[in-house]
Amino acid sequence: MKKFKTSFLINFLGLTTGLVCAFFIYLWINEELHFDKFHKNDKQLFQVMELSKENGEMIVHDGTQGMLAETMAKDLPEVELATPIMSLYEEGMRMDVGLENKSLKAYGSFVSKDFFEMFTFPILQGNKSQVFKDRNNVVVSKELAISLYGSPENAIGKRLGYEMFGNKKQASVSGVFATLPSNTSMKFDILLTHEILINEIWTNGQKWWNTGPSTYLQLKKGTDVAKFNKKIQHFLQKYNEGNIYSLFVRPYSGAYLHGNYENGKQVGGRIEYVKLFSVIAIIILVVACINFMNLSTARASRRLKEVGIKKAVGSSRRALVFQFLCEAMFMVLFSVLAACLIVAILLPYFNNLTGKQIELNINAELILMLLTATLVTGFVSGSYPAFYLSGFNPVVVLKGRPKNSISELLARKGLVVFQFTVSLLLIVSVIVVYQQMKFIQSKNLGYDRISMISFERSGGINKNTDVFLNELKQTPGVLRASTLESRLAQAGNGSSTYGISWPGKDEKQKIDFAVRSVDYGLIETLGIKMKDGRSFSSEFGSDSSSLIFNEAAIRVMGLKNPIGTPIRMWDNDMTIVGVVKDFHISSLHEAIVPLVFRYNPSHTSLVIAKIKPGKEKETLSSIETLYKKYNPGIPFEYSFLDDEYKAQYVSEERISVLAQYFAGLAVLIMCLGLFGLAAFNAEVRTKEIGIRKVLGATTGAVVLLLSKDFFKLVALSMLIAFPVGWWVMSKWLSGFVYKVNLGPGIFVVALVAILLITVFTISFQSIKAAVANPARSLKAE
Repeated sequence: MKKFKTSFLINFLGLTTGLVCAFFIYLWINEELHFDKFHKNDKQLFQVMELSKENGEMIVHDGTQGMLAETMAKDLPEVELATPIMSLYEEGMRMDVGLENKSLKAYGSFVSKDFFEMFTFPILQGNKSQVFKDRNNVVVSKELAISLYGSPENAIGKRLGYEMFGNKKQASVSGVFATLPSNTSMKFDILLTHEILINEIWTNGQKWWNTGPSTYLQLKKGTDVAKFNKKIQHFLQKYNEGNIYSLFVRPYSGAYLHGNYENGKQVGGRIEYVKLFSVIAIIILVVACINFMNLSTARASRRLKEVGIKKAVGSSRRALVFQFLCEAMFMVLFSVLAACLIVAILLPYFNNLTGKQIELNINAELILMLLTATLVTGFVSGSYPAFYLSGFNPVVVLKGRPKNSISELLARKGLVVFQFTVSLLLIVSVIVVYQQMKFIQSKNLGYDRISMISFERSGGINKNTDVFLNELKQTPGVLRASTLESRLAQAGNGSSTYGISWPGKDEKQKIDFAVRSVDYGLIETLGIKMKDGRSFSSEFGSDSSSLIFNEAAIRVMGLKNPIGTPIRMWDNDMTIVGVVKDFHISSLHEAIVPLVFRYNPSHTSLVIAKIKPGKEKETLSSIETLYKKYNPGIPFEYSFLDDEYKAQYVSEERISVLAQYFAGLAVLIMCLGLFGLAAFNAEVRTKEIGIRKVLGATTGAVVLLLSKDFFKLVALSMLIAFPVGWWVMSKWLSGFVYKVNLGPGIFVVALVAILLITVFTISFQSIKAAVANPARSLKAE
């Protein structure tokens, strides 16, 4: 540490940086792997999924029939408990809840009486087995209880009003649950009974041909899941003979990481990011270890006499190996302690970056991880130098400095090639991910999302929608306004149906149409383009029997001249009056789905308004005043459509930012190693440089001499990294239906970047050696 300050500092910074990256990745992965796994009955909890064949492809759905949970619990002895869950959070809908003098927006879920027996969400007030004894009971969050009643204790037995779909109802608070943990996929502020949902709000939930809630089962211990899946495959046919769905169950806590399906088969999900960052953590640590090995072996000449003398006086090779390994372990331990301190300081910023709430708890698992990291990193980084240094012949060493062997040079260059390859791979990956994120944010979606706001149609607005919309349209700064059934930018929202038929339809063909109820002017407000026919308009009388399809729907229906085609939908005779150009109602991970608009303003829940760009602040203030005129006491909460769209890609955006940080740190570690090797290279060739300068070599020629070996290694790394990078990023991009092209420009940029980084890193040492006085160079030892 004292004698070789530069080498020590480079090794310390490299190892510490690598360990900080690995530590953060470990914390992130640990949080991901434990997501949804805190429930006491985790190994027995399963979600029922439905599988259907649509357009020749097997499609997996998580929406199930409203009566399925109750029926499976009754008919199947393997089922210990069951609950349906209709989550308004997943639908992007909130309900108005509160008292006469105070009202709040809250996310609700409808569940059965077994919910708290199955899932481990602690109850602060109330008996978990009795909270849903009456179907008009509700259980609220600790935060909601404090906001409305002052404390959780005061909430019990109190009346609570809530409004859904324009219907106001009264309930009794029977329980208060604790703050939900950050690692749960369920999000709710209030829980209501499934009975109230299917009996008073969504009466079609009692029909076997309709789907909506998710169904969760707690299977008895020892249940063979494979046999159970085979048993329930055709369960629905017993209650609905014409049903197209087959059933299977998947582990509840596995859905978070393994949620993607292709043609009915599970093909990954967030687990791919867990695997990716696991590899990145290992690679970054290996790159840091390579720096240690390269610098230790390169500067072996500084310790040759020490090794020779120790061997001459009787020290064994085993003792020397142990000594050098202990030195490496000490260096790593020093770096681990520094890394722990840095992680503790930066953890709040890391949580903000990842959207997590990770805490640094000192426990046996963490201590074991740190010890393992110290031992493994110390051994990997110190083993090669230890065996290399201890292997010198003492006679040769004490007579003078031995020449570097071919194998030593090849090993050192091979390690540098590995570093360059990793850096190129990371640079290519960061460029591709960045370009895809930029493409997502700038892609024309087929509708206008700029300066477009949405807010929920609730309270007094439900009773006087037409009057409210007329006043809203006359508000200064509001260009257009209408209402819509559900949010555009969240896949799965709104209704869907297979129940559409038309002349010439193949009855064996099953097409899942997304259905959106709209009011007059919605298509114009969103700026959706008409391909054929007309939009909904009061000029044509009632449009209650009119439908507008998108291009994707017309294609799968096989209609050549769709306008005027009679349609049978939900036992109603209707007519196609228009076709809109395709636009995206879900993320770019998915293809545009067949969509049908129907004029049904009573079934809409959102107000959409286009406001004048540059006048957002004044216009929003005027809209809030108008909103409170109809809904006194209810806060005006809105969102911009552009923000809703971007929210679909929060995970990818965070992964992109993390990748940029980790790639940058990996390149920094590589630069530290290159800097040290460049310094060593210049040092061992000091006399050669002096002789060349005496013989007339220019400064540029000397710089090129010292640099060309590194550029050869870059060229070799490129041959390895680019094919691997193309394959890896092609696989990642395959998860998007709409994506950027993986063209040669990306690899050219990566190559130029790595060359500039290399030149910048080694130029200081090369130029320093090139401009040195040759007389001093020739006198150097």
